[in-house]
Amino acid sequence: MTRLILGPFNRVEGDLEVQLTVHDGRVAQAQVNAPMYRGFERMLVGRAPLDALTIVPRICGICSVSQTVAAALALRQACNVQPPANGVLATNLMLGCENLADHLTHFYLFFMPDFTRQVYRRRTWFTRAQQRFGALLGNTPGNALHNRAAVAARARWFELVGTLGGKWPHTGAILPGGSSRALEASERVRLLQRVREMRAFLEGTLFGGPLEQVTALTDLAALQRWCAQHPDSDLALLLELAEDTALGKLGAGPDLYMSYGAYPDARGTPTWVQGVWDASTQKRLALVTQDITEDSHHAWYRDAVGSAARHPMNGATEPDADKPGAYSWNKAPRLAGRVLQTGALARQLIDGHALIHDAVAHHAGTVLPRVLARLLEIARILPQMEQWLHAIELHAPFYQAHELPTQAQGVGLVEAARGALGHWLRIENGRLSHYQIIAPTSWNFSPRDAQGQPGALEAALVGAPMDPTLADTPAANDSVAVQHIVRSFDPCMVCTVH
Repeated sequence: MTRLILGPFNRVEGDLEVQLTVHDGRVAQAQVNAPMYRGFERMLVGRAPLDALTIVPRICGICSVSQTVAAALALRQACNVQPPANGVLATNLMLGCENLADHLTHFYLFFMPDFTRQVYRRRTWFTRAQQRFGALLGNTPGNALHNRAAVAARARWFELVGTLGGKWPHTGAILPGGSSRALEASERVRLLQRVREMRAFLEGTLFGGPLEQVTALTDLAALQRWCAQHPDSDLALLLELAEDTALGKLGAGPDLYMSYGAYPDARGTPTWVQGVWDASTQKRLALVTQDITEDSHHAWYRDAVGSAARHPMNGATEPDADKPGAYSWNKAPRLAGRVLQTGALARQLIDGHALIHDAVAHHAGTVLPRVLARLLEIARILPQMEQWLHAIELHAPFYQAHELPTQAQGVGLVEAARGALGHWLRIENGRLSHYQIIAPTSWNFSPRDAQGQPGALEAALVGAPMDPTLADTPAANDSVAVQHIVRSFDPCMVCTVH
């Protein structure tokens, strides 16, 4: 029996530690530690309610729009205001822009570069992976450097948020009453051009063909046929190396999935439906948000009197760095006491996409379906954004004025790229008296709860090979399997500990 600590994890948000107990070359137990405390929830208390729109985007520069939208939705509920349709469309466009960019960044810069490591150098696909996803290769002949092309496409893509929200990250245009930034006709033309440029990159490099044909794929067999017809696409290379490295058998998480629903229309009906998917029963269930709790039993926070688990509207964030038995600054969110996965895989399962259902039927909730779901969302989001841009009525209102209440409470639930993000707030005497946040990585990277249930990543790591049949692994604790599992959940630790 060997104990190892892995971390930090490089490339982005590296403040993550994973403590592994290894037996017979495989992970027998895992503890996931968010080793940093930031205290955003506490610093919001006592401030003017609209200050949250300036403060919460600073939680993270990667998903700042998501944090802003969650805060705006919570304040919208507290203010009882309904934004105009244009305001909803503009908000969806900014959120969709950020989520698509996040998926693109994850694939090209975080996930795929692990397949360029020397441990894979004898694989038939290794040279192609290096040419497309290798770092610091320069403009050497034969290197396609798709990662560099993706970064360039991403930079142009964020002009959408720059135009609609003034800047990215930390836009200030998203408000409870809609958006403070109206769109002009010439600006819509420019934004449609940015969308066409991104479509050209996706169809020419990532998928190899029309996005609508990708989203119409109904099962893995159809996906395999697509990749055979588009062998030079990065999607085809992913499937090739996934089969060779058994990504479909690696890192199975919990059978329960949750989504708050994504991209609502003016009536509040989400484009991708809200709900819970229970893979053990193959049923979609209604989401009861009152069943959400945060358990602080193994977190460095003072437990609530009488219970370690509380609903976020009644939760507290009282640091206790010397608490016995604690090992993370992350609490343990649970739904009716159960552990779940959230993210693109959850969204597409709950929304009923046939390809993702077939992928989970064959591979369960493992690394391959998680990555496939994110790529599918790229193909689904962009055409939707084209529709939203055309649906905006020029010269119609984008914002509805409103009064701030002196006493109220509100909940803002939104789907960030990594999954379900929730803000819960109360206003008393015109000031924020309570603010609690549960981020997607809070769900996926949670510690154990009072019942000893491991979090989603902790469970997914069990069984991972630490010394796989890759005999030339540099060190026994340098497990590419662990890297693939962790990156498939795509940690954002500063959001986790806000």
